Amino acid sequence: MKKVIIGVCLVFLLLPGIVGAADWWEVVKIKGDLRYRHETIKVEDQDARNRHRIRARIGVEAKPTDNIKLGFQLASGSDDPISTNQSLDSGFSTKDIRLDLAYLDLHSDKAPGLNIVAGKIKNPFHMPGGTELIWDGDLNPEGAALTYAVSNDSVEFFTNVGGFWVEERSSDCDTWLFGGQAGVDIKISDNANMVGGFSYYHYGNLRGYDPIFDDEDSFGNTLGEDGYLYDYKIMELFAELGFKAGDIPLSFFFDYVRNVAENVKWDTGWLVGATVGKTKDPGSWAFRYNYRVIEADAVLGIFTDSDFIGGGTDGRGSEFGFDVQVAKAWTASMSYFLNERDSEYDTPNYNRVQLDVAFKF
Repeated sequence: MKKVIIGVCLVFLLLPGIVGAADWWEVVKIKGDLRYRHETIKVEDQDARNRHRIRARIGVEAKPTDNIKLGFQLASGSDDPISTNQSLDSGFSTKDIRLDLAYLDLHSDKAPGLNIVAGKIKNPFHMPGGTELIWDGDLNPEGAALTYAVSNDSVEFFTNVGGFWVEERSSDCDTWLFGGQAGVDIKISDNANMVGGFSYYHYGNLRGYDPIFDDEDSFGNTLGEDGYLYDYKIMELFAELGFKAGDIPLSFFFDYVRNVAENVKWDTGWLVGATVGKTKDPGSWAFRYNYRVIEADAVLGIFTDSDFIGGGTDGRGSEFGFDVQVAKAWTASMSYFLNERDSEYDTPNYNRVQLDVAFKF
C-alpha cells in the first residue's frame, strides 16, 4: 500500500513541471467524503447485530492537457470489491486504506460526446434511479470503456461499452466481462423527461470455475461440483420517468434482468421504485422506495447490492430511504431493508436499518 500512495504522490508532484507551476491549481481538483454509519441487522432466529462503520475517500483529478484527464482515489475498507466501509472494532486497531480508482480519460473536441476511459474506473453503465439490481454502487470495475452521447434540444442518445478483466489465472483461462448498453433520454417538457434503454453483459469462463473473489461463497449463485453451475449472459431493460409536481421532483423507474444462458432455472430479476424530492440546498429532502425480486442466477451475486438481503442473490423485498440536506455538504440519511432471503419465501426474515451522516468537500 505504501508503494501505491508514494506513486500517486509522485505523479502529482511532477505535474507542476508538466503543465507549469502557474497552472497547477487550475488543472488539479481534490475532493473527498466521510460517512459515519450506525447499523442494526436482524436475521430471523438470530440476535440483532449492531455496528458502527466509517467510509473515507479522497480523490484527485488532473487535466494535464485539454484532451486528457487523470484520476486517483484512495478509500477506506478491505479488498471487498463492493464495499469501502470499515467497521470500528478490533481494539482500536488502525484501519486499511486501498486504491479505489486509478484511471485515464481521453476525449477530443473533434469527437464531442466521446470518452475512452481505462484503468480502475467508475462504473460506466447507467443504473435506473441509481438502484443496484445488477451493480453495487461502490463497484469500480477494471478494464476499459467507451462512452458516447449525442443530443439535440429534446433527445439524447447514449451508449456505453466496456471490456473488463474479472479474474486472471496463471494456469487457466481468465474470466472477463463484456458489457454494452444503449439508451435514449427524451425531454417531454421543461419539467419532465423519460429515459429508456437496453443492456447486455456477457461473462467469459465462469461455468465450472470457483466463485469470484471468495472461493467458498457464491453470494447466492448456484454451484456444481466444480464451481459455478451456469454461465452468465445477462440482458437488461430499464425505464425512468421524471417530472415535477409543483416544485417537488418525482421519479419512477423500472429495471428488468434475465440470465439468458442455457438451462438456467432461476434466471430473472426485477425492480420497481420511486423517489420524491431531492437533496440540494440546506433543508431539502428526498424519500426513496423500491421493491425487487432477484432469483439465484439472474445476475452475478458478488457484484450486486451488498446491503439488500445482506448481499448476493436469491431474495426479495423492500428498501425505504429518507435523506435530509442538513447544511452545505452535509446530509443525514436513514435506510431500512425489509427483505426475504429466499426469493420464494413469503415472510420477512432479514431486516437492516442504517443511520448515516455524510460530509463531502
